[in-house]
Amino acid sequence: FDREDLRRAIVVGHLNQGFRLPEAHLVVVTFDEIFGTRKRQPTTSMKSHPSHFLTSLSELKQDDYVVHLDHGIGIYRGLKFLKVAGIEGEFLHLEYEAGDRLYLPVDRINMVQKYIGGDGAQPSLDRLGGTAWEKVKAKARKSIFAMAEELIQLYAIREARQGNAFAPPDTLYREFEAAFEYEETPDQQRAIDETLAGLQSRRPTDRLICGDVGYGKTEVAMRAAFLAVEGGKQVAVLAPTTILAQQHLQTFRHRFRSHPVRIEMASRFLTAKEITQVLQQTARGNVDILIGTHRLLQKDVEFKDLGLVIIDEERRVGGVRQERLKKLRRLCDVVSLTATPVPRTLHMSLVGIRDLSIIETPPADRLAIQTYVTRYDEQVIRDAILRELQRGGQVFFLHNRVETIDRLALKLADLLPEAKLAVAHGQMRPKELEKVMLDFLENKTQVLVCSAIIESGLDFPNANTIIINRADQFGLAQLYQLRGRVGRSHRHAYAYLLIPGEKVITPDAERRLRALQELDGLGGGFKLALHDLEIRGAGNLLGEQQSGQITAVGFELYTEMMQKAVSELKGEIVAPEVEPEIRLEIPAYFPESYIPDANQRLLFYKRLASVSNALELAELREEIRDRFGPITPIVENLFRVMDLRRVLKEFLVQQISVSNGQVFLLFHPESPVKVDKLLELIKKQKNRFRLAPDGRLSFTPQNREWEALLGEVMEMLHLIREDLPQPSLPLQSFHL
Repeated sequence: FDREDLRRAIVVGHLNQGFRLPEAHLVVVTFDEIFGTRKRQPTTSMKSHPSHFLTSLSELKQDDYVVHLDHGIGIYRGLKFLKVAGIEGEFLHLEYEAGDRLYLPVDRINMVQKYIGGDGAQPSLDRLGGTAWEKVKAKARKSIFAMAEELIQLYAIREARQGNAFAPPDTLYREFEAAFEYEETPDQQRAIDETLAGLQSRRPTDRLICGDVGYGKTEVAMRAAFLAVEGGKQVAVLAPTTILAQQHLQTFRHRFRSHPVRIEMASRFLTAKEITQVLQQTARGNVDILIGTHRLLQKDVEFKDLGLVIIDEERRVGGVRQERLKKLRRLCDVVSLTATPVPRTLHMSLVGIRDLSIIETPPADRLAIQTYVTRYDEQVIRDAILRELQRGGQVFFLHNRVETIDRLALKLADLLPEAKLAVAHGQMRPKELEKVMLDFLENKTQVLVCSAIIESGLDFPNANTIIINRADQFGLAQLYQLRGRVGRSHRHAYAYLLIPGEKVITPDAERRLRALQELDGLGGGFKLALHDLEIRGAGNLLGEQQSGQITAVGFELYTEMMQKAVSELKGEIVAPEVEPEIRLEIPAYFPESYIPDANQRLLFYKRLASVSNALELAELREEIRDRFGPITPIVENLFRVMDLRRVLKEFLVQQISVSNGQVFLLFHPESPVKVDKLLELIKKQKNRFRLAPDGRLSFTPQNREWEALLGEVMEMLHLIREDLPQPSLPLQSFHL
């Protein structure tokens, strides 16, 4: 090139690194050299939504307790194939008090929920046809309204206050975003987008980011922190332990290294003089991001202009500090991170009091953790540790009794003379503990004999075996967190849960360990929250009164009632819902020869009953055809019936039946049927249509073949639809 021809250009191509040709006056710089290396993540079209985690019927097993919305608590005895009035079909067999049986058609599966009541107690069965269940629901509704009012008042204060309304991401933010060395997973990107959108709105943000350990929640928090700092606000990051605060400090400083952002920490790793200096600088506004433990909630900590609080594992914040957090929530935006949401947090997120983002997609190459429950055996311990050391890895040996931890470490040193051991627990001097942790991080020691201090958030990618002594003495959420300390790389990870013996541990401990083994797949944090509620109960989360209501009606129905109560108290219009009863004598079900597994059939019945539009139904039909083969006539019937059911729900038709050549439709009083159009239709065709005082419409179909009959019903409903936003009169008010 001649000097006169020098110019800048962007060229698309593939180069490992840039180069320079001085004589040609040419410099080539690659994308990665400017923005940093990005590790690509395979994309997926899977969508995640909170409902996927809470479709509890997918977890329903024979002999589990269930809740029927009309009849109360019973026992699910499995799917039963029956022939009723000459028509074959599949039914849910439910058993009630005194052995009473109810056979529920599969198209009405939404009437049933798995019973999760807390405390591990067995509920008493309701009597079919009795009045007790309605009284229980009425009592629960009254209690829920009282609690909802209290929660609404707390969050109304935030709604009334104007949020920070940060500016949209600019060029500086895009540079920060581009420096992230991994490709964002779809769920992670969605969580980032939702969080940033909340921070830019005028409504204060209170968002919960839920994702399994190592799924990228911290990056979401750092993106939010960057937007807040760029907007001229300060950020507080609360961590549950000093060690995790130290690791957050390193992570944040590394991530923000190319930007003029001052990040400091206040923890017991610093001297009193150093902490005082940091707090003074924070009060003056010279510190942009302050990281620390719950020390940050003390009264002597002041910010010049706090705009965002990031809370890692809020469930570990004590009661007194929770009150301080409540005050902070009124003043600034809040983003909370958790791997195992406690049921109350999960519950509040789902009913619209808090915002919820779920990161369900695991990072590339992440493998599930192999979990074993076994008796304490020195040979098993030695084999497990040597297997990890032979592949160059490290081991956590967790023993949660500080008074005996040194004795156990000496015992392990005799058992494994070839391994370098170190001890870590919360009662050590801060500097000593920090050195032990850094030595382990730098692979100077191979086995860390430790207390539960490693529980939250620490990242040791080379440690891929954890041995937990007396695992029966830990809570389920804690075990899940501890197991999450391993398996954060592409290697297979192993967790050994040591117990003194099957006969020695309590039934609750046995259930916890079994639940953890069942949650050995990736992304089990949400299911864990429900398991935890089922085993421990909700008394310490919601108060004894609300715990009693959950036990009475089950967690899922309690949540639905809470959601409606919150909507009503907010002044929102709560549209009525119906679960249509279809009595058209049509054989419609999944034959056992088509889907052999009963649990799979149950799951697909549930998904079919939950579709909200024709596109969803078509997509589900294609999925079933792809998985199980060509659609058979009886399965085709099922799709047609479920399509009709979807339309009946839309028009609030409570029941449709056929008898003596007549079709009968029972409408809900608030059905979106335009009465004028219905009356006009009846006047024009008096011989075909008739409306009874109870709102039941009957008509004579022109075709007795049920395939054509379904089409007639849908066409007739659309003819009488109320297409204008005007109030409908209840059908019961017309006597013809």
